[in-house]
Amino acid sequence: MSEASAKSKSKVTKNRAFIYDLVLIAISAALITVCSWISIPLGPVPFTLQTMAILAVMLTCGGRRGTISILVYLAMGACGIPVFAGFKGGVTSLVGPTGGFLVGFLIAGLIYWLLEKLIFKKLMTSTVKTWIFGAINSVIFEVVLYIVGVIWFMTVYAAKTGPIGLGAVMTMCVIPFIIPDIVKLIVAVIIGERAGKLVKN
Repeated sequence: MSEASAKSKSKVTKNRAFIYDLVLIAISAALITVCSWISIPLGPVPFTLQTMAILAVMLTCGGRRGTISILVYLAMGACGIPVFAGFKGGVTSLVGPTGGFLVGFLIAGLIYWLLEKLIFKKLMTSTVKTWIFGAINSVIFEVVLYIVGVIWFMTVYAAKTGPIGLGAVMTMCVIPFIIPDIVKLIVAVIIGERAGKLVKN
């Protein structure tokens, strides 16, 4: 095979990989959107399947594609497309008291991607280990999301209304969601392990 032919074949392969990534990211962003619309009001932070969808995407498509999917999802919302819970959209949703949980998705996604690349990917040498380390990384994702969301809520709420205690914020934004989030995490790990076999890395 000539050098020119080899370069042409390499370019075609890269283009196909790029298109494949775009399709996966588009589907993932759409899935996150649909799961965000499945919403039950539980105070300032609604119960949705948003987190389950994001974790399933991260576990299925990998940290890089998953994080880009989150970024696309947030960008659509920031542009005013009603992709957030309650069919909301716009910058207001991002900068409000609960906006930290939306921004937290991106921060947690970046950390997930980093840990996956530097640590967990090297350890996922079998199906069992893939389940275990996928679950561990998902738990870290949830913890980071809670931390960002709570700090953001306390900061924005204090600026608009007045100081609020950590206990009150935990009662509103964290405690009611712990058990549902554990269930969603387990479902996401199961989906990710099975669907991940169908996705090219």
